Amino acid sequence: MKKISILALLTVFLGSSLFTSCNSVKNANNTQKGAGIGVAAGALIGGILGNNLGKGGNAALGAAIGAAVGGGTGALIGNKMDKQAREISQALPGADVQRVGEGIHLTLNENAVRFDTNKSSLTPQAQANLDKLIPVFQEYGDTNIQIFGYTDSSGKPEYNLTLSEKRAESVKNYLIGKGLVASRFKTSGFGIADPIATNDTPEGKAQNRRVEFAITANDKMIQDTKNGK
Repeated sequence: MKKISILALLTVFLGSSLFTSCNSVKNANNTQKGAGIGVAAGALIGGILGNNLGKGGNAALGAAIGAAVGGGTGALIGNKMDKQAREISQALPGADVQRVGEGIHLTLNENAVRFDTNKSSLTPQAQANLDKLIPVFQEYGDTNIQIFGYTDSSGKPEYNLTLSEKRAESVKNYLIGKGLVASRFKTSGFGIADPIATNDTPEGKAQNRRVEFAITANDKMIQDTKNGK
């Protein structure tokens, strides 16, 4: 079983003016900006902390960190996320599962979620792997799930951005088609951004063709936890 990385993180609170002025926001394209200041803020935090850990920061990691509630409620939510992360790792051992803050950062590389070349349709293998995650997502229904699509550097950046958006949507639509509640999901495509490996080799490109998830507590989980449920 792949080991779950549990990261002890300090929650950083910064004003929105700082986030809107940071380089990552100023240099973002319109689609990336559309992901919202909340994601951008989390991405900044994730980038700082991720780089300190020897891993480049990205939007999914940042979103998982940036949704922190804090305090005693946050600690209890973290316990619930610990359990969910373990079940995800058991259901799909090939996935990269990280417990960050009060959320979960889940990376499905090309060996877990495959797409046909230059297409957004899920392959049978991808569907089979997503099927393994569905029972866990159903069991922990009081979570929000953000899906982030990425590509390698082949082709034009504009094309890859659109393709990554479509791939994230394909994953969302498949999960909804299997009975998960549509309101839990948000999707974003980031194209060639945030590579996790070199794009100079076929092996590195394969790693960069991926889908990532940020799983965080929804309002119901937060309120139930505050009420001792």
